[in-house]
Order: sequence, then structure tokens, then C-alpha cells
Amino acid sequence: MRVVSICPSNTEVVAYLGKTDLLVGVDNYSDWPSEVQHLPKVGPDLSIDMDKVEELKPDLVIASLSVPGMEKNIEGLKERNLPYIILNPNALDEIADDIETTGRALNEETLGVEKAAAFRNELAKFRETAHRKENVPSLYWEWWPKPIFTPGRVNWLTEISELAGARNIFDTEDEANVQTDWDDVKNRNPDYICMVWVGVKESKMRPELVKRRPGWQAMDAIKNDNIHVLEESLYCRPSPRLLEGLRKLSDILE
Repeated sequence: MRVVSICPSNTEVVAYLGKTDLLVGVDNYSDWPSEVQHLPKVGPDLSIDMDKVEELKPDLVIASLSVPGMEKNIEGLKERNLPYIILNPNALDEIADDIETTGRALNEETLGVEKAAAFRNELAKFRETAHRKENVPSLYWEWWPKPIFTPGRVNWLTEISELAGARNIFDTEDEANVQTDWDDVKNRNPDYICMVWVGVKESKMRPELVKRRPGWQAMDAIKNDNIHVLEESLYCRPSPRLLEGLRKLSDILE
């Protein structure tokens, strides 16, 4: 098969299945695993060049609706009559479903079922460990600094928090993506601050600026120096690599 992935998380699902050899093109932001970096690029995930996709003569395009604005990619695929599937998970179990869906679309249904089961089994192990923890620290996840965006209840990072034995302070909000302000975060007083600015490398994030926000010096996370710059690629993409992020978070909270 000739497969094109037009979203980084989709590329990582294909990699989890061990099928990157089927990829003939990816979006500009697909940077993992390393073997996909040399593949033809078809543009940023929000503005895919459909002419380039069509030129690659794909048997399957793996599309996404994980970010607002991706709808136009689907319209472009329909206009050109290109075969595609859409992945759009918000929860960890939906990522497992997508592993199965992708396996089926690649004519590897058994593989997809097996890998999805492995993903679910690893989550179950973390869940069992989390249930035994007595102390449940609170976490503030910062997706974007100004205006502040943070994950709400219906988001995989709330689940990741719980599986690590912690709690997302914005699990009270029903949205997947919450816009808030500095005072709201300050009043919720998290034990930990996790900086995962979307599309920003860790070297470009500056915790010292976060610490200077009005009133934040009184927050427990900053008083105890529990502010962490984390790889957005391990937390902001709905892919099986969230397991790697979960392991890292669990180590931080120990």
C-alpha cells in the first residue's frame, strides 16, 4: 500500500503498528520516528497541499480532525476522490480504537487488535498503581501562555494525570480545550505546573517568565519549585506516544 499521513499523531499510530514502510508522504510536522523525516512533505497539517498528496498516488490518506481548521483537508480529499480515513480521538480509549481502525485500513486487522490490546493493557497497569496512591497532587497543564489555554475534563491529559496518580485542576470544565486567565489558575493553586506549549520546543519555553506572573509566587507549585518544561510531542498529540509521556510524568511525581 501507498499511505500518506497528514497529521503527526496519525504518523505515530502507523509507527506503533510497525508499518512506517508503507508511508510515502507525511505532513510537515510529522517528526517521529526518525525514518519518516526523509519522506516527501505535503505541507502543515492545517493547510495540506492536496496537489502534492494526489501526486503521491496514495491508496490511503490518514486524515484527522484533532485541531479546528482541519475540516478543509477532508473537503480537499473528497474533491479529489482520494481514499481516506479520519481519526479524531479525545480520550485514551479512543486512541486504542484508532489503532484498530488504522490496522483494519492497512489490511492488518489482527495486528491492529493486538497492538490496541497492548496499549489498553499498559494503561490498566498504570491505573492499578494510581489507585494505590494516597497522595493525589494537582496539576496545571499549560498548552498556550497568552491567552491561556489548558485541557479540560474531556481530554486525554486529564486521563494521563489520573493514571499518574494526580489530578488536572481544570477537570471541572466540560470542554476538551479551556481558555482561562492567570487569576483563575492562581486561585486553583496547583501543586505542579506542566508547560507543554503546542508547537514550541522546550528550549524556547522560559519558566522564569511564568514565575513572574502577578500573584503566582504564592502558588504551591512555584513555592516548591515544581514547574516542569515537558516535550509537547509527548503530551499534545493524541497518539500511543502518550504512554511515554505518562511514564515520564509518573517519574516526576514520585
